[in-house]
Amino acid sequence: MAAYWLSRCIVRDPVQYKKYTDRVPAIIEAHGGKVLARGGRYQIMEGPETFHRFVVIEFPTLEAGVKCFQSPEYTEAASFRRGEAGVVENVIVEGGDATV
Repeated sequence: MAAYWLSRCIVRDPVQYKKYTDRVPAIIEAHGGKVLARGGRYQIMEGPETFHRFVVIEFPTLEAGVKCFQSPEYTEAASFRRGEAGVVENVIVEGGDATV
């Protein structure tokens, strides 16, 4: 079942953050992921306007998304955005309606 990696981001240092964003697409692709939304226009419908960049990535399974996030390649790339470059909240959620 497909899973979705959702990110809410604040970019504080665009130059340093770009070192991360330049590396990530190839890493995602290598793990079977497909970017559905990355940056771009958005409208906050409810809640605080804390984050100003949003990303949605589809993976074939929850396990594939987690494996990508935990991979050495992603860990290295993420080191460029961690700390002063930005704040990111990540979650990977399996698709479907688990409340049924």
